[in-house]
Amino acid sequence: MEIKYEYTRKRSEFGRPCSFSDFLAEVTVDIPPDPSLADDFIPQDPVDFAVQEGPVMALHEVNTDRVQVSIQGVNHLEGGWPKHVDPKNSELTTRYREEVEREEVYTRTVQRLGSLMEHYIRQNNTIDIYEEYFEEEEEEDEEEEPPSYKTINVLRDPNQPKRMATRLSWHPDANKAVAVAYCSMEFQDSRKDMCFDSYIWELEKPYSPELTLKPSSPAVTLEYNSKDWYHVLGGCYNGQIVFWDTRKGGLPVEMTPVEFSHRDPVYGACWLPSRTGTECFSGSTDGQVLWWDIRKMSQPSERLILDITREDQLKKALGAISLDFAPTMPTKFLVGTEQGIIISCNRDAKTPPEKIANIFGSHIGAVYRVTRNPFFPKVFLSVGDWTARIWTEELMDSSSIMETKYHTPYLLDTCWSPMKPAVFFTSKSDGTVDIWDFLFHQKEPALSIKVSIEPLLSLCVQDNGRIIGCSTRMGTVFLLEISSGFCTLRKNEKTLTSSMFEREARREKVLQEKYRERLLREQERAQARPEEQEDPQEVFKQAQADFLANIKAERRRRGMEDPGEVTGTGQSGHHGGDPTKGRGQGEPLSFRVKRARQLQSRKSRRKSRRMPRSVSSSCTFLSPPCQSCCRDEATVPKPGSSPGLSVLLRWQVGDPAQLPDPTAAPWLLHPDFLWCE
Repeated sequence: MEIKYEYTRKRSEFGRPCSFSDFLAEVTVDIPPDPSLADDFIPQDPVDFAVQEGPVMALHEVNTDRVQVSIQGVNHLEGGWPKHVDPKNSELTTRYREEVEREEVYTRTVQRLGSLMEHYIRQNNTIDIYEEYFEEEEEEDEEEEPPSYKTINVLRDPNQPKRMATRLSWHPDANKAVAVAYCSMEFQDSRKDMCFDSYIWELEKPYSPELTLKPSSPAVTLEYNSKDWYHVLGGCYNGQIVFWDTRKGGLPVEMTPVEFSHRDPVYGACWLPSRTGTECFSGSTDGQVLWWDIRKMSQPSERLILDITREDQLKKALGAISLDFAPTMPTKFLVGTEQGIIISCNRDAKTPPEKIANIFGSHIGAVYRVTRNPFFPKVFLSVGDWTARIWTEELMDSSSIMETKYHTPYLLDTCWSPMKPAVFFTSKSDGTVDIWDFLFHQKEPALSIKVSIEPLLSLCVQDNGRIIGCSTRMGTVFLLEISSGFCTLRKNEKTLTSSMFEREARREKVLQEKYRERLLREQERAQARPEEQEDPQEVFKQAQADFLANIKAERRRRGMEDPGEVTGTGQSGHHGGDPTKGRGQGEPLSFRVKRARQLQSRKSRRKSRRMPRSVSSSCTFLSPPCQSCCRDEATVPKPGSSPGLSVLLRWQVGDPAQLPDPTAAPWLLHPDFLWCE
């Protein structure tokens, strides 16, 4: 049914404004319900109907490039000029100035403004409105803040199976992102489902990576370019060097050929502060340090073999497991090796052997990280085995000037605080991060943080020193925010740290000089002392007495010796007697009374048998055989049947011609076979 309502108006009334009025409601149409249509519908009770007055909007995200905005000031050298005066024409501007200076208004204005400016200048010189009156009290309040930390973010490897997060690198632009290298360093880990990707995470979106880097081999290390923020350098497990431009996506822009790359995994890669910002160098456990230019990565521009013998032979090279380069020292860099040696290299040297400047024998195991102090470049920190050590290049041949205590777990990484010269961080294999402040305490860390149960492989601190990034063996990255006391530079802290390093260096130098003097004195004494001829008889007696004294002390310690002593006599060479004396002339010996009685009873039993005697197994260990219980007619086993005699005494059993001379050397006796049985 169609409802229509017609409105009529005269032609002359078209276009006139409408005149609305209020009147009572009226029923225009009344349609009664049709009961026959009820069978076609299903009643619904209650009935909800939503009405939205505003338009329905959809949420969309657009990733746009960040606009670089800079604040610049303008120095107005010239004031406002009339239109007919060209500021660049010196004649017109000079003529206009002379006309203005001749006016009376100009003179009155200068006098009025001059007196006003003089008043404010005197007022400003009288009171310093920026003076701080309670600076010391504020510092005391800050020092009272206890050391603390909190976890602000956790980044997890999105792939299965989990891989190690081997390296972290913060974005140079306000540390808004962090690059994480993921790689499985297990020996011969050949799982087919292992992912090769590494990621760049943005701190504001920790649940999904901002960019996925896809190398040809798993990346062991990643490093941002401080000069060009979009360039990322990576070292791969197969020895290749890879270069990314984050504006072009996650695929590598350039990579080195395999035949000219490293032969082992690349554990260190650093950018060099060149004019173009395209130079870098890398180190690997194959014993080589290679220099590259990302504009031409077909082959390395320079090569250094880490041969400390300076023979430039690759077979004698030490494997590099860590690299450090400081922009403040552009020609020098440090290399930590697998053999526990730190090598200080100089790139400006003429020949490759001269490039290895200094060698520091540092740790028992591999040097997992070596890094220079950002405030004192000649001081550097190394970590390996169970301790962290601080070195100085001023002392070449000495040991470290400072070191931490020996920990039970291994130390795997370390880094200096960029804000405080005496603060550094260490990570351990038990999942703990230690914060050390040598001005506060030198034997214990200022704060110890239990981050995870997994080993912490890598450690990296933001430029402001407030946030620490640490990665675990299972690919998890923890971001920790520490208290302001660890990242705020105190008054005179740099001076105190410098004096502490100098004091420790002087102490180590003094100890080194004393050690050299002692060696020289010992050498002089050895040269001045005449060579003394040792009497073999006296040496034998002394060795025999020491041997018996040791047996006696050991038996007394075990509670097997009686306090009483019995004086016994014996034949030449029997039971430690003097071999130059006969029967009844031996030296007194201490032994157990019960043992002596057993010996006498056995002698009487053997005499009653009246048969050839044989040397027992215990007696064969004596040198020469015991004459009190083994007579001349005793039969001796064949050579080789008694290994103890031939091995200990080095003479054949049963050959009287080869009996050892008792005056030639001390006899080798065993305490368990001291008596004949």
